Amino acid sequence: MQLFHMEILEQKYKQLVSGIGQLLATGRENAAQQINTILVYTYWEIGRYIVEYEQKGNEKAEYGSQLFDKLSKDLTTSYGKGFSRSNLLYMRKLYNNFPIRETLSHKLTWSHYFEILKSDSDLEISFYAKQSEKEKWSVRELKRQMKSMLFHRLALSTDKEGILRLANEGHEVQQAEDLLKDPFVLEFLNIPEQHLYLESELEEKLINNLQHFLLELGKGFAFIGRQYRMSIGGKHFRLDLLFYHRILKCFVLIDLKRGEIDHTDIGQMNLYLDYFKKEEASEGDNEPVGILLGAYKDHILVEYATSSITNKVLLAKYQLYLPDKKQLENALNKLLE
Repeated sequence: MQLFHMEILEQKYKQLVSGIGQLLATGRENAAQQINTILVYTYWEIGRYIVEYEQKGNEKAEYGSQLFDKLSKDLTTSYGKGFSRSNLLYMRKLYNNFPIRETLSHKLTWSHYFEILKSDSDLEISFYAKQSEKEKWSVRELKRQMKSMLFHRLALSTDKEGILRLANEGHEVQQAEDLLKDPFVLEFLNIPEQHLYLESELEEKLINNLQHFLLELGKGFAFIGRQYRMSIGGKHFRLDLLFYHRILKCFVLIDLKRGEIDHTDIGQMNLYLDYFKKEEASEGDNEPVGILLGAYKDHILVEYATSSITNKVLLAKYQLYLPDKKQLENALNKLLE
């Protein structure tokens, strides 16, 4: 009886230690977040001071173009690190791009904003700020998305009104078509462009880099399995990759094609979707979505091959290297015009 009593006391003590640990972790996290918010707000205020100083004509009259060199030197001498010329320029840019302080996100650090402000347009800056907050990207993840020209790839799949909405609200997944980017960029696989790889090799590398692949796919994807087996009419079929999308509440089937997607691939995916609707979907699930991910696609063939299909079969291109920035910018500018 006494031993049992001691065990209860020990268990309660462990709960006490665990509870205190959780409080400390939460407190430290909140403290770090508050420090980050205060730092961003402080840098915003410094940016405001600089802009107001310039607008009064003092910059031109007193220091000319050497303002930031002198300011960086004097502030560093008086207050220590953190006042490099580039940092000061980005503080000014922070204020100019977010003139209302309340529009700054308390979830983003100065390191986030420093990267976001490297964007070339106000549309991009607004998009990456909103998307970083929504997706809870780390600075490293943000860098990768910016390098892969995510905003441009999403923007080119919509119209002018859609581009403005994308910049103001971020990317919202509301229907199956919102899952696609044009193209998907898989540079993290490190497959040389001229390498003659097999579909199985592509699949293996995607699984080995699943965290990067999920980041490229976007928010809401949960990985279920690879080479998912289906028995249909006495024959066995295998799907390359199976996911569940928690926002759309449906299975997402992905088949990989090393070369061009053809009509037989579309027909096979349609078969898989019919199977999933009848055999795999649970109550409350929406109809499954199929994505054929290939290196090429013929738009005319796609139009004819999918015209009579009621299932949601989406075709998407992928590339193994980062897109050409100038090319995407020119295409986006034409669309905006």
